Amino acid sequence: MTTPKILVVDDVEANRFALRDIIRQAGYTPVLTESGMQAIKVLERTQIDLVILDIAMPEMDGFEVCRQIKENVRTREIPIIFTSALDNPQDIKQGFACGGADYITKPFVPDIVKARINIHLKLYETTRQLQDMNHKLQLSVIEQLRRVENEKRNVLYALLRVARENAAYDVAHMERISKNCRVLAETLQLTKEYADLIPDAYVDTIELAAPVCDIGNVAVPTEILQKTDRLTPEESRIMQRHTEVGERILQGIDDEEQGNDFIQMSRDIVKYHHESWDGSGYPTGIAGEEIPLSAQIVNIVTAYCALTEDRSYRSAFSKEKAVEILGEEAGVKFNPALYDVLYMIKRQLV
Repeated sequence: MTTPKILVVDDVEANRFALRDIIRQAGYTPVLTESGMQAIKVLERTQIDLVILDIAMPEMDGFEVCRQIKENVRTREIPIIFTSALDNPQDIKQGFACGGADYITKPFVPDIVKARINIHLKLYETTRQLQDMNHKLQLSVIEQLRRVENEKRNVLYALLRVARENAAYDVAHMERISKNCRVLAETLQLTKEYADLIPDAYVDTIELAAPVCDIGNVAVPTEILQKTDRLTPEESRIMQRHTEVGERILQGIDDEEQGNDFIQMSRDIVKYHHESWDGSGYPTGIAGEEIPLSAQIVNIVTAYCALTEDRSYRSAFSKEKAVEILGEEAGVKFNPALYDVLYMIKRQLV
């Protein structure tokens, strides 16, 4: 273990040497300085465990030195013992007010100085150990939460793979949804209307959550998902249930995982990504800004991705044609402001 270093700050040589000898007798390493400026420079380059600081010094008094030490994040936890030839209650009060830990008077009594040094070094070491333990505990908790979150995300993605296979979607389809949602969200960040609603963490989260949109398809019969003809009214009702099924899947996880942005956004997307701007969508028929922004983004992006991919009953549309078709539904199915941004960035979409 490294021997603790004690910084002595006093403009009187006799006082510095007296404290030097006492510190050595106590088994510690003294570092001597004769001014506040010297002390600050030493603290910048040397690991110090305790400061013994004279109050009455020219140019920079002990109170100012103490304030500067306490304002520095790297040194503010170092205990400071003030020294003075005067047993002035006002000095003692001011010393404690600016961050001092203790106070000793001159002339120095070696046994008292040693006792104070030992007490504050032990307190300082104990504090550092507690801080280190707390830091390690926080890292451990964060890591455990991250593992739990990843495990739950993996379960969702496993269910999503089943839903994707049932609907005959390939991996590229889900990747396009993720990437295009990210591109659209990043661009919305730059607009006056949405800048405050979309922080960087939101962009990262929607990229991860967007592919979960149709996880409820695990409960829809494959023959309906892959049907090329128009669905019957009953088949349409069954198909529309996938939003509620998906929401129930996520609800159980959300109840256990309060505060998890990924799960909460996924839940909004799954339930509301088929809602329409004019209120004609499903499952709840909400309209306009009642629809969560994440669901609005996924709604228009999934429609774009569907139009630009081959289907058994038609070939893929070009980007330009797909965006033109979406424009016919702006203000009806889609938020017109989102459509305007999508139109502006159509060349960036994949």
